[in-house]
Amino acid sequence: MRLLLIRHGQTPSNVDHLLDTAVPGPGLTPLGEAQAAALPSALAGEAVEAVYASTLIRTQLTAAPLAAARGLPVLVRDGIRELSAGDLEMLPGDAPEAEPYMRTVFAWAAGDTALRIPGGESGEEALARYDAVVAEAAASGAAAVAMISHGAAIRMWTAARADNVDIRFAAARPLANTGAVILEGSPSDGWKALSWEGATVEPAGAPGPAGEPLDAAG
Repeated sequence: MRLLLIRHGQTPSNVDHLLDTAVPGPGLTPLGEAQAAALPSALAGEAVEAVYASTLIRTQLTAAPLAAARGLPVLVRDGIRELSAGDLEMLPGDAPEAEPYMRTVFAWAAGDTALRIPGGESGEEALARYDAVVAEAAASGAAAVAMISHGAAIRMWTAARADNVDIRFAAARPLANTGAVILEGSPSDGWKALSWEGATVEPAGAPGPAGEPLDAAG
């Protein structure tokens, strides 16, 4: 299956750099609406057969134009929502008090899934819920699936599940609004990242350090 993990369009909390992870969350800014409207043309070359969104409003608004263009419903699933910030909710993302959030997220990707964000979820819980939605999509038989999700969740899940993406690579590459990570594989055979926001990720067996971009896609 070809899996497109796409971050939602811009929100007011993104503009203010806030850790805003709770449901239902804010809507989109005018720029976010324009980003969502551009997705159908940006993904014109992708044979998307299913469109998923999280339970947060911003992903559903981002998914709507793509789903409408393909004549598909938006499948809303809680499992692909943002990683809960718990007690850190609504802190500025660059504040020292917010530092445990991303540190814990990438510890999960490295395998320390018993860690818990203060007042939030553990890595075991976060990965299990995300895995369940990916497994549902794979079981559907769709050749290509777009999931409109969230930046931290996409980066953590990809670093944990893609064989050719390591923690250092994912940690150094925040996703822009409507930025996409494209993978191929299955829950049983594993996953390979093909591109990360347009940068080609090393395919299996190619020379070069694992997880490093080799060139830019057109």
